[in-house]
Amino acid sequence: MTNALSKLLETRDWLMADGATGTNLFNMGLTSGDAPEIWNDTHPENIKKLYSLAVESGSDIFLTNSFGGNASRLKLHDAQGRVRELNRLAAEIGRDVADAAGRPVVVAGSVGPTGDIMEPVGTLSHAGAVEMFHEQAEGLKEGGADVLWLETISAPEEYKAAAEAFALADMPWVGTMSFDTAGRTMMGVTSADMAQMVEALPNPPLGFGANCGVGAADLLRTVLGFSAQGIERPIVAKGNAGIPKYHDGHIHYDGTPELMAEYAVMARDCGATIIGGCCGTMAEHLKAMRHALETRPRGERPTLEQITEKLGGFSSTSDGTGEAEAPKRERRGRRRA
Repeated sequence: MTNALSKLLETRDWLMADGATGTNLFNMGLTSGDAPEIWNDTHPENIKKLYSLAVESGSDIFLTNSFGGNASRLKLHDAQGRVRELNRLAAEIGRDVADAAGRPVVVAGSVGPTGDIMEPVGTLSHAGAVEMFHEQAEGLKEGGADVLWLETISAPEEYKAAAEAFALADMPWVGTMSFDTAGRTMMGVTSADMAQMVEALPNPPLGFGANCGVGAADLLRTVLGFSAQGIERPIVAKGNAGIPKYHDGHIHYDGTPELMAEYAVMARDCGATIIGGCCGTMAEHLKAMRHALETRPRGERPTLEQITEKLGGFSSTSDGTGEAEAPKRERRGRRRA
């Protein structure tokens, strides 16, 4: 299979990824508790619209609607027997949109956490995790995904299992983790830990980085942690559009297009090569990000103080490594939606 992402990276010094999947689908009528992946079958026109919004807004890469498309998560909806089918459909719809774009656009097969806790703390074995990830990967490959995209991972054991599964599927991949607990993942991984883990993998990703988490400022502090390791591998920054707030029965993110434009430029200057948004990031945010990346010249690597001045304070005083103190964020919401 042609490695479309590597080819694109050879021609550009930054690429723009997409925005939110869940937020956009909720706006189209998905209700809490539904499995978004089933919409690949029942509402393909909505999934095509989701992908098209990203492409029309300037994304060079968009993720498929398959984040929870593994057997463990789909079992909650009695759809564990449909893993390969639903992932194939997610990628097939994406392939059609990308091929009609009129420019190179990468279809990235989204792979999220299994939803289970791995041994020895939990019950999921390494072999079981590899099997789940492999099944999902084969469906995405069959549907025409250019690359697999592991995201929102907290445990290093799960990241390693996915890497092994993707090798079995013979697919290139990108992998991000979510640093949402005082600069660390929920399972205690720091930016330095992740960088070292990635370089030691038998099947390392094309790029690595951070997604989701708390807010744009925190994510950029993590990106600076990656950059400090001096690894020559593309870094991914995919931050939320501000902070989630509950209003009129719905979760809204307070990040404006202007804020996300600042975030995108600062992410590039922090060392990220692939820049996108996560929860709350809509088409208007992506358009502003693309315009800023195209029109604003590359600058010096920003300091922590410059990040907080533009994007707001951090949610914790350090990035989890104990190396830096920084202004604390004023009281705002926390969990991702």
